[in-house]
Amino acid sequence: MHGAWNAIAKAIPQRLVSSALIGVVYLAAGVAGCLLFPLPAAGAWPYLLVSAGIQTVYLILLTAAYEKTEFSRAYPLTRGIAVLGVTVIAVTVLGERLTIMQLVGVGVVAAALLAVAWAGSGRSNLVGVLMAVAVGASITAYSVVDGVGVRASGDALSYASWLFLAQGLTIPLVCLALSKDRRAFLVAAPHNVVRGSAGGVLSVAAYTIVVWAQSVAPLALVSALRETGVLAAGLIGVLFFGERFNRWRTVATFCAVAGIIAIRAGA
Repeated sequence: MHGAWNAIAKAIPQRLVSSALIGVVYLAAGVAGCLLFPLPAAGAWPYLLVSAGIQTVYLILLTAAYEKTEFSRAYPLTRGIAVLGVTVIAVTVLGERLTIMQLVGVGVVAAALLAVAWAGSGRSNLVGVLMAVAVGASITAYSVVDGVGVRASGDALSYASWLFLAQGLTIPLVCLALSKDRRAFLVAAPHNVVRGSAGGVLSVAAYTIVVWAQSVAPLALVSALRETGVLAAGLIGVLFFGERFNRWRTVATFCAVAGIIAIRAGA
């Protein structure tokens, strides 16, 4: 689901329109969830609000990165940086304990994803790569914030609902404010509403699962295991965006799978 909604975000030419449409779906999902589930515990609110701010920046940076560089380079680069960042913070700051096998697996996954990103045959746009690095840093930040926040909330689905509601309010407004031609923005939105809505629904489903997983499992393992999406992203890049998946990318992808197996075996 994660690889698919990211591909949809890249496929919509107007990046701010792409982000805004996904944000509208977040708003609808958040309203529905807030009506169904109880309020999060008081201790979760600071984390929830900080995460909503970070994720608003993240989504806008993500679509900008996809505009500047190929999908099968940007996607694994952002995810590899996030795996490393979340693991370091979870182990050193939050005191999570991983087995040696799990630590090795996380390291292999992160290294393999970075190798997939850098093993491309196409020319790399430096601005796009730097944006992808910034996206990876933002993923690290909100993953850690949400990992702590959801455990303080008392209810993973409640936390996710209010998080989507907050993002659903900020993302479309920020995108509209950043648009240089607001008339063109408003004209383009209806033409992309089907794809944007599909991307938003997949994003809501994927991240709800992640937030729930963070409430019951170590953050470093959740961060690494969710990167199975790089397999889907690689195929999407080849089949839909005409990007080459060369020998080195294939080897690195299989190494990522091996790392994921090591994480599971070390549990």
